[in-house]
Amino acid sequence: MAKSTKPANTAGNQAFRFAHPFFTDVPISKRKKIAGVGTRMTDFIQTQLQPIPDPIRPKSVMTLEEVIGSSGVTEIVDQAKQIVFHATGDTGELAGNSQQMVADAMTSDYDISNPATSPAFFYHLGDVDYYDNTDQGYHAQFYEPYKKYPGKIIAIPGNHDGELFNWANKSTGQTKTLEAFMRNFCQPTAGVPPAAGTIYRQMVSQPGVYFLLQCPFVDIVGLYSNMAENPGYIVAPSESDPNNTHTQTDWLTATLTGIAQNRTQTGERKALIIAVHHPPFSVGAHSSSTEMLGDIDTCCNAAGIMPDAFLTAHSHNMQRYTRYITFNGKSMQIPFFVCGCGGRKIQPVIQATGARSGDHSYDKSVSAYGYLKVTADSKTLNIQFIEVLAEDEKQVFDNVTIDLATNTLTGN
Repeated sequence: MAKSTKPANTAGNQAFRFAHPFFTDVPISKRKKIAGVGTRMTDFIQTQLQPIPDPIRPKSVMTLEEVIGSSGVTEIVDQAKQIVFHATGDTGELAGNSQQMVADAMTSDYDISNPATSPAFFYHLGDVDYYDNTDQGYHAQFYEPYKKYPGKIIAIPGNHDGELFNWANKSTGQTKTLEAFMRNFCQPTAGVPPAAGTIYRQMVSQPGVYFLLQCPFVDIVGLYSNMAENPGYIVAPSESDPNNTHTQTDWLTATLTGIAQNRTQTGERKALIIAVHHPPFSVGAHSSSTEMLGDIDTCCNAAGIMPDAFLTAHSHNMQRYTRYITFNGKSMQIPFFVCGCGGRKIQPVIQATGARSGDHSYDKSVSAYGYLKVTADSKTLNIQFIEVLAEDEKQVFDNVTIDLATNTLTGN
């Protein structure tokens, strides 16, 4: 008898009708569990997540003094009385000039003769490097495009930063996830990493791939949402304890609790931003990370505090949503920005109409390159999306302000 050539798969010897078994209109509750897969595509994705690297210092906290020095912080507090910083993601690109165009546009916001009012830093929202997590890849996709950018650059990783393979599905040289990211952003002490080569760029010593950045007027909580193409997860095994999937969420709850307690004890009401690569809301090329937002909400509820804004990337376009919630008896309007248009090839996006779905509205969108310019003072948080149209040509496409006292949002 001839030997069967029927291919095996995770469902046994039965071939799926579609590429994966969850292109189906059968409700999740009524689906039969497929061995090795589960009942949803996300069940499989969660088996592929990489462990989250442990912070390199206790509490995973960094102050602005560590980034720009104490004199720089004094200038911001005493002279400018506000802090400005840049943010965008999905920048790594070798073809064309798009990444350099955005980098040059951000550079034009600096007046080095007046550092107090210049951006304090660039907060990268992930996907620094695509498919080449080596020193050569970081040199080409990071150090070279930003060689003229005057500000310090800090970052949270994106899914491509955590990958262990390249376009050909071969190893890029990393033996474990985020090894190259850690070498360049989480080095033990500040300095110029080897990947920079002859380009002098002092990199700070970030506490880890998730961390709290304490600044005058604003606290920024950065999270790592792992290496899946979609969706994002902040719940995953830790590097030192594979059986503990809640290390990052436990840290998030403790960190938010500390911020809430500090507000109560000091009366200081700084803005609070959460930054994470995968967007909780998205209709452009990548879908929403709903479960991840649920995990963040759980931590926020436990700590008794909600962020004033979310900054995300992943989709290569710009989108803005407003979430309407009641928290601790108070109405809040929270903007969610998707800004994954820092250089990688732009992706199309559904036009925003302001229509509301559930607890959020979809207010603004554009398929274009650009970056966020964030300004915080003692009373407000302002976020602009700067669309980069061409070399030496940019415009403000979106502009919203959050009143920190009333948690209300105004803008165009």
